[in-house]
Amino acid sequence: MAIIEHLPTLFMLVLLQAILGIDNLLYISIESKKVELAKQKQVRQLGILLAMFLRIALLFLVVRILPLLKEEIFAFGNPAVLDGHFSIHALIVLIGGGFILYTATKEIWHIITYDGSEEDSAKGKQSFATTLLLIVVMNLVFSVDSILTAISLTEVLWVMVVAIVIGGLIMIILADRVSDFLKKNRVYEVLGLFILFIVGIMLLSEGAHLGHMHLAGDPIHAMPKSTFYFVVIVLIGIDVIQTRYQRNLSKTR
Repeated sequence: MAIIEHLPTLFMLVLLQAILGIDNLLYISIESKKVELAKQKQVRQLGILLAMFLRIALLFLVVRILPLLKEEIFAFGNPAVLDGHFSIHALIVLIGGGFILYTATKEIWHIITYDGSEEDSAKGKQSFATTLLLIVVMNLVFSVDSILTAISLTEVLWVMVVAIVIGGLIMIILADRVSDFLKKNRVYEVLGLFILFIVGIMLLSEGAHLGHMHLAGDPIHAMPKSTFYFVVIVLIGIDVIQTRYQRNLSKTR
């Protein structure tokens, strides 16, 4: 009976892992392209698997040091220009958001300047170990908020651990499919990069909010998740309409 009564919470946590894992899958798919083709599947699966075990370890650590994560460690700035009071949680989210924004911007610029001449040389330009490390670290950055949300939903550790394991297995199953889809439909890679770009902005705004940052005296608020999903839906809608329009134009020609 004890297990049955925790099933609704477990379902909610797995759903949360799946929703928050979508942008993570986009990052993994884009990052894994930088290693040689034969090792791309391996780096995705191993990265998610390692991150899953580290996420469980992080869960137990967070449960013990939760007050320390939210405790202010330093402050800086001028209230009239820019100031903030930062915790470890705020710094993790800020750094993660900044890195994702940098990655998305770099890949978008690569697409803008792409001429096809460096297609072969681009493969394998990043080592397996470096790519694996980046996937694991960014997976952990993405997991911080989901772990804190999970702790707010339940205090039962085994429920959170099972949710992390199920979420990790779902990601392993979907990672190859997402990557294959982007390879076969390169036009959607642009959409994925812009979604990742917005994820970076969302994390930066959340980190700034957690760090109680003020810009010219006005507080910086976190981007609401509903706004993020609305923007993503609009982007997908524009992309679908644009693709269909281009197909109709090619038929008339």
